[in-house]
Amino acid sequence: MRFRRQAKFFSLIDPGVTCSMSLKFRWHGHATWELSFEGGSILVDPFFSDNPSAKVAASTMNPDWILVSHGHFDHIADCAAIAARTGATVVANYEVATWLGRQGVANPVGMNIGGWVKLPFGRVKMVPAWHSSSLPDGSYGGLAAGFVIEVAGRRVWFAGDTALFSDMSLIGEMGIDVAVVPVGDLFTMGIEDSVEAVLLANPKVALPSHYDTWPPIAQDSAKWSAAVTEQTSAKPVLLKPGEEFVFEAD
Repeated sequence: MRFRRQAKFFSLIDPGVTCSMSLKFRWHGHATWELSFEGGSILVDPFFSDNPSAKVAASTMNPDWILVSHGHFDHIADCAAIAARTGATVVANYEVATWLGRQGVANPVGMNIGGWVKLPFGRVKMVPAWHSSSLPDGSYGGLAAGFVIEVAGRRVWFAGDTALFSDMSLIGEMGIDVAVVPVGDLFTMGIEDSVEAVLLANPKVALPSHYDTWPPIAQDSAKWSAAVTEQTSAKPVLLKPGEEFVFEAD
């Protein structure tokens, strides 16, 4: 039998914020996600041009904000070009933000693990991820991270590229509505550890990420979905690249 600790986090969500807004998740393959809501959209880890799973080109993306979890090419490749064209605000760790500034990104927001940044739609917290983070030119990319996005009274956890770690339970105590977790194995958690991560974080909905892009990270997503259903209280949602899922707030 598993026991969950009593939640200790105080909610800092403005009680006057409406929770009626729906959140739309679109998977662009690999670890690239688009989160849309009334008033804007967020693009997470933009990787299109060399992404064999992507169904659209980077030139079609028009986000208001871009979040970069770490410096690896398959998470940052199209960031500078999209930001330069759209004027999107880029949020990343300090080292990645500084590097992007040298690539021509205007006014990137550099932060670090544990901090919140206020943005027009709400807030974003940078949370731990166990992974490496070199940049495409080989320079140091700081610490890899995940993000908790607070929007319209809801919290979304993009776990980023990560191994399983027990403090995912602390992220869960924040009250996660939707979790996006890697399942590809080899470079990140595989199916078994990913299911454990969902159990620890206890979201209402879980979506798998970072798999099937190339043969080394091919996975049986139906197996993952069945395990999440059997072992956790979360609703698993499987998308094909280009498909969307709408989370309707209560």
